[in-house]
Amino acid sequence: MVNIVYATSEAVPFIKTGGLADVVGSMPRYLSKKKYKAFVFLPKYQCMDEKYKKNLKFVCSFYMDLAWRKQYVGVLESTYEGIKYYFIDNEYYFSGDKPYNMIHEDVEKFSFFSKAILEALFYLNLKPDIIHCNDWQTGLIPVFLKELYKENKFYQNIKTIFTIHNLNFQGRWNIQAIQDATGLPEYVFTDKGIEAYGEANYLKGGLVYSDYVTTVSPSYARDICTPEGGVGLDGVLRSKGNHVLGIINGIDYKIYNPERDKRIAANFDKKDLTGKKKNKKELQKMLNLPEKKETFVVAMVSRMTDQKGFDLVNYVLESLVNDLDIQFVFLGTGENYYENSLKYFHNKYPNKVSAYIGYNEQIAHKFYSGADAFLMPSLFEPCGLSQLMAMRYGTVPIVRETGGLIDTVEPYNEYENTGTGFTFANYNGEELADAIRYAYDVYNNHKKMWSNIVKRDMESDFSWKASARMYEKLYESLV
Repeated sequence: MVNIVYATSEAVPFIKTGGLADVVGSMPRYLSKKKYKAFVFLPKYQCMDEKYKKNLKFVCSFYMDLAWRKQYVGVLESTYEGIKYYFIDNEYYFSGDKPYNMIHEDVEKFSFFSKAILEALFYLNLKPDIIHCNDWQTGLIPVFLKELYKENKFYQNIKTIFTIHNLNFQGRWNIQAIQDATGLPEYVFTDKGIEAYGEANYLKGGLVYSDYVTTVSPSYARDICTPEGGVGLDGVLRSKGNHVLGIINGIDYKIYNPERDKRIAANFDKKDLTGKKKNKKELQKMLNLPEKKETFVVAMVSRMTDQKGFDLVNYVLESLVNDLDIQFVFLGTGENYYENSLKYFHNKYPNKVSAYIGYNEQIAHKFYSGADAFLMPSLFEPCGLSQLMAMRYGTVPIVRETGGLIDTVEPYNEYENTGTGFTFANYNGEELADAIRYAYDVYNNHKKMWSNIVKRDMESDFSWKASARMYEKLYESLV
């Protein structure tokens, strides 16, 4: 039996701010139970839902050296859908009403978290074959393991994998402050270690010290090894050679299942889309939009940021709502500028634009199931999960050709009657508008073709099964 420890700053159902939580909360459950035993470590945040906190069981506690400090570490456990979760407890670091704070606070917090996981393994007598680290918040685990624990027999022969979910978030801060927060030797803070452009960089630590680097789609794996996509770390990534691998994320088909989803107004499948029409009507009703079945409804469920293409949306929205029988529905939070601009369009075009500022999982499912098309005009997108969720519900994606969106959405070809969505290549508003108008035309004037796209979307398999098999191959190669 191979023991895999997943280290992460968030995981569903316990705490979620983005796709990282979906990935780490789902993937371990799809590993072969005969070959692998999975454990997940994450912080015990004060802001976790009480219904999960009350089910945590105390396991042990101890004090740990963190540079010149001695810090309390509590370890609690819970089992969810057959997977054992361990929670690292320290009120000083994990209190507050949200999981992340200012970066200067978070770098110390996740230095503590990374070292506490390694110490907890010893107290739990849990020796993993592989520690699978996720994003910069766990980037110091491979560094601590090789620099501070290399003489300790318990930790020898443990392999590490570091997965990049978004290279733009790197955990960078002042070198002296990070030396103070970690107690790592000075030579670690050089360009051969975790220093980058005069700062300490947690994500670089994960890249340099791990045995293998993965990321969340093949195209993104190629992108980040180029100067254009590498966010300053392309040289480090190229130096890993063939130890950088892109594996497309999956989604949990038990949660995102139009046939059984209790969050939506009516269930449906690819053979009978009557329920989808009911969901569209319910979505329009919920958002106080005219309940018109022929109107083309385009949804976005997203962080409202530049990365997600909201500057392009701002540019094209007014002309599209003036020219077409279309409704745009938005769900999410983000930068004030975009939240306010969507509120403006919502107020100006109340029959054509709805902006729900906030996030609610149940409402998200109503968007995925009720819209006709799903918009993701991202500047860059490591993998993207929302397009996969939309496709599962027969909601046709309109995406920019970048990162994981290229790998998961096949452009519609009207001559061969193939494809699963509509795409555009260059990051500009005119191409986005053309893609939306093209989808609108097919929806209205080529209904049989549109139905075929919907069916292909619902037949696509982006469950975790295929992705988990690829990770199992990687695990096997390491052990």
